[in-house]
Amino acid sequence: MADPSSYRPKPGQIPDSPGVYKFRDEHRRVIYVGKAKSLRQRLASYFQDLSGLHPRTRTMVTTAASVEWTVVSTEVEALQLEYSWIKEFDPRFNVKYRDDKSYPYLAVTMNEEFPRVQVMRGQKKKGVRYFGPYGHAWAIRDTVDLLLRVFPVRTCSAGVFKNAARTGRPCLLGYIGKCSAPCVERVSPEEHRELAEEFCDFMAGRTGTYIRRLEARMTEAAEEMEYERAARLRDDIEALKKAMEKSAVVLADATDADLIALAEDELEAAVQIFHVRGGRVRGQRGWVTDKVEAVTTGDLVEHALQQLYGEETGDSVPKEVLVPALPELVEPVQEWLAERRGSNVSLRIPQRGDKKALMETVQRNALQALGLHKTKRASDLTTRSRALEEIAEALDLDSAPLRIECYDISHLQGDDVVASMVVFEDGLARKSEYRRFQIKGFEGQDDVRSMHEVITRRFRRYLAEKEKTGEWADGETGLTEEDGRPKRFAYPPQLVVVDGGQPQVAAAKRALDELGIDDIAVCGLAKRLEEVWVPGEDDPVVLPRTSEGLYLLQRVRDEAHRFAITYQRAKRARRFRASPLDDVPGLGETRKQALIKHFGSVKKLRSATIDQICEVPGIGRKTAEAITVALAQAAPAAPAVNTATGEIMEDEEYATDATDAESETTAGSAGEPVSAGSSDERRGQER
Repeated sequence: MADPSSYRPKPGQIPDSPGVYKFRDEHRRVIYVGKAKSLRQRLASYFQDLSGLHPRTRTMVTTAASVEWTVVSTEVEALQLEYSWIKEFDPRFNVKYRDDKSYPYLAVTMNEEFPRVQVMRGQKKKGVRYFGPYGHAWAIRDTVDLLLRVFPVRTCSAGVFKNAARTGRPCLLGYIGKCSAPCVERVSPEEHRELAEEFCDFMAGRTGTYIRRLEARMTEAAEEMEYERAARLRDDIEALKKAMEKSAVVLADATDADLIALAEDELEAAVQIFHVRGGRVRGQRGWVTDKVEAVTTGDLVEHALQQLYGEETGDSVPKEVLVPALPELVEPVQEWLAERRGSNVSLRIPQRGDKKALMETVQRNALQALGLHKTKRASDLTTRSRALEEIAEALDLDSAPLRIECYDISHLQGDDVVASMVVFEDGLARKSEYRRFQIKGFEGQDDVRSMHEVITRRFRRYLAEKEKTGEWADGETGLTEEDGRPKRFAYPPQLVVVDGGQPQVAAAKRALDELGIDDIAVCGLAKRLEEVWVPGEDDPVVLPRTSEGLYLLQRVRDEAHRFAITYQRAKRARRFRASPLDDVPGLGETRKQALIKHFGSVKKLRSATIDQICEVPGIGRKTAEAITVALAQAAPAAPAVNTATGEIMEDEEYATDATDAESETTAGSAGEPVSAGSSDERRGQER
């Protein structure tokens, strides 16, 4: 625990201007980021009598070992820089709204020649129109299924689209009228894009005009006695109305707004957001956070706004944002939102009418979310704490291992030998800290030697980073040159777990001893009987089958195994995707694709003459001769096997088009090696 007076800036050092400040701990990790209208006044509030500080603030300043700041010209710039630093450094004492899932959006890829309607998650892409988020993917698919009757926009993947264009046959949706089949030129690119734009307009809330237009066309068709067309239009109208019923009108004036509500107690806060577009609730989402700093409701609202709109621009930021409380400095936040939207944004508290009633509904959702989270969290915290305590007791550790690293070796019969390192902190996976290794010291299969190499490489890097931080020598400390982000192997675990028994544990311990590291515990978890092995002991530590500690070690071990075998399979797949054409000097991807497109497969290319190869645009005689030599030297590809039936397929059936030429393999279509055994038998040979 540090004394804040030991790193308090000297009087007069801190400028009296807007800015952003960072507190760092003894390892130079950023643990808190804040902004201030006056840096001098704000930072002075941290360096007072500890008894007068809020308990969370007191914990932060005693954990910190230094403070630094950056001066900016305006409060809006301070808000932007604070958001960027929180996102970059992930400080442990800042409020962070963490969602437990990735919400699905309905996306229309308007950046493609033939726009596609699909469900998307994750980071948003430029040129794609998004609608949502939705609570469940099936809710999107139900709506899309209804709308495709009226707006038959493409929904197929690029591979299906290209295959249909090549064969001249559309997919099933094209036959049943739920796709306009641009792949076989039933509609032009312009007509298909117009359909996609009408789809987007309908999803954006502009529904009344389109339905009235359809009703007029239906009446006109009936008057002209075109009853089949009239019946079709009638069914289209019913489908649209049914889709509209899925999102009831909540604001009669067709408002575009986001409503944010909070439910909080002394320790935690839950936020719920309703996205209202065209007067209808188009999406809902929510987060729960620990209140690791002393914050007001206005501060929580400000953090929620940063989380919601930090990556958004244009119409994704609505004209109106309704909140339960305003941030302390409203004008900078409002100006920041306006910059992201490109026009004015109203940030206010609803006082009366429909908007206040809807805000009460959002508030009830926030209260329910907080209650549900606390019910789950109480059990979860208790279980994790008990698991760590049981591990510490079983391994005779001085304290609970708050950081656990687990290592596993994976290979396929001695080929593509790789290793994984996974990290669990406070009993939870920290995937940003995962690392993977290729075994470089030797060839062949030797799990014990591989484990020794991996542990040595990992902790040699740790010692190098430790030396750079100044823990061994005087001088300026720092985990990186400027930004303070943790380097890849900067922090040691309290416990190293290896996937294996006594030999693997001994190898890991020997590697640590050779590096002079004696303050990190080591154990191994053997799969056969789930026994825990410790160095220097002839008998394993046997934890009860119902032990939470054993369950946590199993989760850590299984995660390391999953991460290792995923890497090993990817590495193996890349090797299998190698083509004999890769060895031809000066032959790039474009000309390789042209060759495959011209001949249809590598097999046919291998049987072609030099003169026939020269007929391909861009291929000269010298290159053709080099291609012939390379294909003659390469072993013929093994026949592809249909894993469902065991049938040996002709090579032509697996020939790829020009865009997929580089993915041709010597295995089946799934990318797995050809084998007489089943897929389960093949996996059994993997480690």
